[in-house]
Amino acid sequence: MFALANGLAGGGLLSPADTRWWRGANDRANASYIEPTSVSPDCYDPTSNPGARAWFKHDANDLLAMTCEYLDLLDRYHVGWVELKTASPGRIVYEDAVQVVAVPPTFEGDWPFQVDRGLSAQLRDTP
Repeated sequence: MFALANGLAGGGLLSPADTRWWRGANDRANASYIEPTSVSPDCYDPTSNPGARAWFKHDANDLLAMTCEYLDLLDRYHVGWVELKTASPGRIVYEDAVQVVAVPPTFEGDWPFQVDRGLSAQLRDTP
């Protein structure tokens, strides 16, 4: 969400009023919350942490409330987004009081379960 809003701003696509709002909102967010890469510079590294994504904790009420304005901005500019919720985001590579950065289990090395390929094929072929 932040990356999408920053992309609109960086591309010069925001109105002057939205640009002013975006700058102020980002300043408030930066003053209030830790940027994960400032503590763990490689948390989004595509080699060691492929596909790593940030997740907000369910009880991070102030942060979640702040995101509503960013989502309104994305809606105004017809930028699609979806809300995802999970109790298990994957292998956690960074965590603080309001967020985690995790490598999703779609990357085989981070999948928590061993898969028996023979059994999987057998189950798939069973009527």
